[in-house]
Amino acid sequence: MPATMKKPRGPTASRKRTATASRGKAKRRTLSREVTEHSDAMTLEDQVFKRTPKEIARSVKRSAERSHRRKTSPFQSAMSMLSFYGNRAGRNLPASRKRALQEAKEELRKLYHRPTQAP
Repeated sequence: MPATMKKPRGPTASRKRTATASRGKAKRRTLSREVTEHSDAMTLEDQVFKRTPKEIARSVKRSAERSHRRKTSPFQSAMSMLSFYGNRAGRNLPASRKRALQEAKEELRKLYHRPTQAP
């Protein structure tokens, strides 16, 4: 194969791929932030996900019941918000916070007298 037909290799080729990939991530982060801050589902208290599991569950329940903008039952809205936060944080969420979110979901089920999930 002649040298003129080879694909360009070197620092400029990899730089272009990296720049394109990083733009996609930035857009996703912006979308998550936008949904979290301006969601029509319900208004959450500040720093709610940095509390204990019981406090998280009570706060999300209170927010879901006060909201008139939700499209589903308060239980479904509250559980969806907990799931949304855990899914959006993904790998960046420490194990202790993941565990706290799972405990908050269990506590929310207790508050709404729903059956608990089997491990």
